[in-house]
Formats: sequence, C-alpha cells, structure tokens
Amino acid sequence: MLVQKSPERTNTAASYSPSSSTKRQAIPPRSPGLKNCLPYSILLAACLLSAGLATAAEPGHPYAAISDAAGNLHVPANYRNTYQFLGSWAVAADKDQGAKQLHVVYASPNTGKSYKKLGHFPDGTVLVKEVFDTSTAGMTTGTVSHATTLKGWFVMVKDSKHAYPQSKLWGDGWGWSWFDANQPNVTTTKDHNECLGCHQPARSSDLVYVQGYPTLAE
Repeated sequence: MLVQKSPERTNTAASYSPSSSTKRQAIPPRSPGLKNCLPYSILLAACLLSAGLATAAEPGHPYAAISDAAGNLHVPANYRNTYQFLGSWAVAADKDQGAKQLHVVYASPNTGKSYKKLGHFPDGTVLVKEVFDTSTAGMTTGTVSHATTLKGWFVMVKDSKHAYPQSKLWGDGWGWSWFDANQPNVTTTKDHNECLGCHQPARSSDLVYVQGYPTLAE
C-alpha cells in the first residue's frame, strides 16, 4: 500500500532573515506616564487638600460660628433644628394667675453629654434662651399660660480663655448678649455686667441655673 507523504512545511518564521537593507525601527523608551506619576499626584493633591482644610479650620478667632472677630455675638441660625432642647421656665404673673413670660432654652449639640461627662460647660457651649409673652386662660386642664409673641433672645457662649479681652460683652467665663426679636444679629447689650446681676446666685453652677434643665442631670 502506498502512503503519500505530505510535503514538508517550511518554518518561515525561523528561516526568515531580513535583508541587510531592512532596518528595525528603534522603540522609544516608555514614558513614566500616569502609572508612575500617580503616587506623586495623589501626594500632591493630599497636601493641597490638607492646606485648604487647615485654612478653613482657622478663622482667626475661636468662636467664628457665633461671633465676629470683635466678639459681637448673633443668634445662631436654625438653632431650633440643630440645637438640643434643655428646658423651659415660666415666670409667674405679678398679680393675676398664670405666667407673664415663658423662657425656652436650647443648647448647642452635645452640651448635655459633655456636661454630664465633665461636670461643667466646655468652651464653645452656646445657650439660647427664647423669651415669649404669654396668654393665660381657663382650659380643660385648668388655668393655662401659653407662649404668644417672641420678645427676643438671650445668648451665652462659654469661654474660659478670655478670647475677646477687648470686648465688654465677654467676661466671667461667658459671652453675653440680648437681642430684640426683630434684630437677631444686633445686640442691645453694651456690657456683660448688665446680665451678670441676674446670674450671680448661680455662680456655683457656672452662672447657669442648671436645676431647670433635667437633660443635664439624666
């Protein structure tokens, strides 16, 4: 039986030899490119970001969120939604039944937690007291007073470092200011001593009547 042999295949890849006139193109060296530069880019970006954050965190005075550089306070925006409720006070009417004023007090976030941990108000604590006129009438529960017109706000900011020695609004460990209801950014207080007289009996508790704030004792 005859077996037909297949023709031998020539390994052209192995036998091919370029002519002397053919020159191989030089392959340019690889550029460092994005892959090698990326760590340096990340490092540079991180440095720039850190510098930006440091600048934003250093406003030039310690209580920039609640005062200007001269120490003038203002009523914090949106405090009813962002601050914690501390407690309220009813100021009894001089002659008739009921209350002549209602005071509702808010504190900056985490005040209660910090006070219970430290036993005092830390620097930067902000207290906002709303002062309302009232209306008193008989209801099913008895004679009841409820808040009506907002008269204004009393704002205190804890400060043991004497951050604004040039301002008379700061002293005895706090910043002090009263604001009429139509002027939340302009205080009528000229000197913190105008406020201090009412708070002297509470000096043992950092000039704050903490007994009216059950949140601090929980």
